[in-house]
Amino acid sequence: MGLDFNANEVFEMAELVERNGAKYYREAAEKVANEKDKNFLFELAEMEDDHEVTFANLRKNLSANDKEPLTFDPEGETGQYLKALADSCVFKNKTIDLSSMEGILTGAIAAEKDSIVFYLGMEDFVDVYHGKDRINAIIKEEMRHIKLLSSRLLTSAK
Repeated sequence: MGLDFNANEVFEMAELVERNGAKYYREAAEKVANEKDKNFLFELAEMEDDHEVTFANLRKNLSANDKEPLTFDPEGETGQYLKALADSCVFKNKTIDLSSMEGILTGAIAAEKDSIVFYLGMEDFVDVYHGKDRINAIIKEEMRHIKLLSSRLLTSAK
């Protein structure tokens, strides 16, 4: 199987990455006692939910041509591969310390950095007419998440 993905598959992967991120932040929020930290993590989860909706809308508005498979895949391996890729590259299947806010924030910063790398790679698969500008906006938002998380990490370490 080749590594050529159509725009539909790329956005499908992105939706899964965002879903995994939202799940991570919700699970982390349940682990902390401090109400302020809990609310911060729930807000991050909602931001990830918004990103998932963005990618779902982009996918919904694709043409039939953008959904055409680019590789012969009678066994449906592309979908399995996409799920494995999205699950392994950002928030899911990582060993992250959820026992402290510092561990949660450090893990989240690493995951957000991974998501930026993932989305930068996605840009090559999506042209200007099919949401490249939206991917750039998500990348900037993920950078903002890193700034928020880093700032929170600095204040929680004091």
